[in-house]
Amino acid sequence: MGGGDGTLSLNGFNASATALVKRWKEIEVDDSLPDWTWRPCSTMGTPSEVEGYLALEGVYRGCGGSQVCVVSLPEQIDENNDSDGADVVANDTWVQSSSGNVHVYDFHIVYSYSYKVPVLYFQGHRSDGQLLTLDEIKQGLPSNSLKVLSESKWTFITQEEHPHLSRPWFTLHPCATGDWMKLLLEESKAAYEEQSLRYLPAWLSVVGQAVGLKIPLELHCKP
Repeated sequence: MGGGDGTLSLNGFNASATALVKRWKEIEVDDSLPDWTWRPCSTMGTPSEVEGYLALEGVYRGCGGSQVCVVSLPEQIDENNDSDGADVVANDTWVQSSSGNVHVYDFHIVYSYSYKVPVLYFQGHRSDGQLLTLDEIKQGLPSNSLKVLSESKWTFITQEEHPHLSRPWFTLHPCATGDWMKLLLEESKAAYEEQSLRYLPAWLSVVGQAVGLKIPLELHCKP
């Protein structure tokens, strides 16, 4: 991990990222959330074994802040089952009519060499691909997320260049992450090595509240 001060080494980040991806696939995550994946980055044109970030992309959310599931419809309908066919047509109509009220979000977890902690980068866009402004993102957040953003000193959103994509993304500033992670980890009696593996799930359970990202409770349980 780090030095017991709530920070995380690069090796600890990579180990915790691998554990998070593995654990996420093991638990029964609801259909509104895709899988976290590791995106390796290139150094001098060569893929690096240690440089990369976690990505959770294609999270559909209604304008009221709730995560929704967009299911692909079957290409063929059983002609002998009229009721099923009617249900599919009705569902298709609902998806098309409500698509303008659904926003799509992408979340990336990047390691900060300056603060030695993970940082959450995110962006949202409409169904036509147009990026959402910060005000539009806040309007789409659930009430509990807005409360966290307004009351917590550490949860303020800024817009910065994504370290690996060189484009502006919104991010939760990491200046106080080490402090509150130290308090959070002090409550755990696990050894440092185990704390390192469980660092990202614990961190994500907190920062997810600020951006309306639901984190399954099973993520924190030992397999």
